[in-house]
Amino acid sequence: MEKSYDKLLENNKKWVAEQLAMDPNFFNNLADTQNPAYLWIGCSDSRVPANQITGTKPGDVFVHRNIANMVVHSDMNMLSVLSYAVEVLQVKHIIVCGHYGCGGVLAAMHNKQLGLIDNWLRHLKDVYRINYKELDAIDKIEDRGRRFVELNVIEQVFHLGKTSIVQNAWKRNQNLHLHGWAYDVKDGLIKDLGVNFKNTDDLHSVYHLD
Repeated sequence: MEKSYDKLLENNKKWVAEQLAMDPNFFNNLADTQNPAYLWIGCSDSRVPANQITGTKPGDVFVHRNIANMVVHSDMNMLSVLSYAVEVLQVKHIIVCGHYGCGGVLAAMHNKQLGLIDNWLRHLKDVYRINYKELDAIDKIEDRGRRFVELNVIEQVFHLGKTSIVQNAWKRNQNLHLHGWAYDVKDGLIKDLGVNFKNTDDLHSVYHLD
């Protein structure tokens, strides 16, 4: 067996020992329940781990990740996570976090056929089409890609607000906020994109559900 694989198990044992040294009841307390305040919808990219970059601990953040941090209304995986987080865990904040240099976003800017993933990237291409005037006006490809990352995050936050799961929570007067962030792998900093939805007033009326 490869040493790199064995290293993961060794690291786990070291991590457990470190946690117990700081708090002998760490795992007993963690096993009782989870009460996260946040749902994180992020990219599957290995360079963007939710807990590490936000300084949070196990139990603080409920996490869903997919390629390019998408909120697709036909994705039962995402909807199930969203439903559980909002209706059972009663999270207070949902954060869509993209990252600059995202491979999925960059791939969607081009026309190369990649295979099965083309079906997923089509959702990203829709975001580009909606914003093509702004994006096509940006000459430098790197800058265009960075802006595309931001616009995609903003669009996914809108998609969250359109769901019956979120809107029903707002109807129950549940304290639920939707946010959009972009993480820069080059310096480790998160940029708040200024998106903060807290009720249906933040959506166009055509998306309001009775």
